Amino acid sequence: MRVTPLLTLPVATATLALATAGPAFAGGKASPKPHKTIGTAGTSFLTATTVRPGQTARLSASTGDYLYWQFAAAAGQTDQVAVTVTLPSETSQSGAATWTVDVFDGLRRRQACTEGPQSANTQQGTAKIELHCALRQIRSWAEPWSSDPLPGTYYVRLSAVGLPDQGAGLPVDVRLRITARNGNAEPSGAHLKAPLAPAVNPGSTTAPEAAPSAEPSAVSSAPKPLQRAKSWFSWPSTRWWWTIGGGVLAAALGVAGYSLTRHPRRWFS
Repeated sequence: MRVTPLLTLPVATATLALATAGPAFAGGKASPKPHKTIGTAGTSFLTATTVRPGQTARLSASTGDYLYWQFAAAAGQTDQVAVTVTLPSETSQSGAATWTVDVFDGLRRRQACTEGPQSANTQQGTAKIELHCALRQIRSWAEPWSSDPLPGTYYVRLSAVGLPDQGAGLPVDVRLRITARNGNAEPSGAHLKAPLAPAVNPGSTTAPEAAPSAEPSAVSSAPKPLQRAKSWFSWPSTRWWWTIGGGVLAAALGVAGYSLTRHPRRWFS
C-alpha cells in the first residue's frame, strides 16, 4: 500500500517538532533563555534604554555624557543598581571628577539609596570606579504627599561632573547591572503589635519591665455617673448638714433684712 505525500508531510513535521522540543523540556521545565547584553544607553529620560532585572548593559561612552537606562519594578521588589566605570590610561590621567548614579521614578522624582556608594570622587590615576544604589522596597500603595517608591518605570542616570577641560570626551567603558529581590509588598514593620506609648494613668506608676496596658487601672478609674449621683443624695452626709445650715442662715438673714427695711426707726430710736 502506498502512502500519499499529503499524509507523509504532517507526520514528518510532528516528528521534527518533538525532537527539537525534547532537550528544551527535559525534566519537565523549559530551559531558561539567557539575557542578552545591551550595548546602548540613552541621553535623556525620553531616550532611555530599557534594561530588565538580571540583564547587563555594557558599552563604550565618553566622559561628560549623561547616560540613561530604564527598568520596570513591581510591588514587593527591592532593586539594586550596580555600575562599574573603567577608565583607560589616557582617561585616568585627566584629573579629578565626581561620578554619580541617580535613580528616578516615573514622575522624575529622585529616589533615595539605602545602601552603597552612590557617588565617587576620582583622582588622577584612578582606573576603576564602582557605584552602587539599593532602592527602598517597592510598595503597593502610598499617600499622595509621600515619595515612597511605587510600581512602575524607574530611570537610572550616570553622570560625571567637575571634569577638567582636557578630560571631557575621553573614552570610558561602562557596565550596568540591575538585580531585583522579591519580597512582601507591605513595608517592613507595618504592623504595630503593642501600643507605641503606654496609657496615661494618673496616680499610678508602672515598673520599667512591666508591659504597658491599654486599659486604665482600677486606682485611677473614674466613678460611674450612677455611683456619683448616689453619693450626692446619700444620708447622712456632710453635704446635707451644710445645706441645712446654709438654708437656716439664709432665712435668718432674710427676716433681719426685711425688718430693717420696713421699720428702720425701731432699730435706731
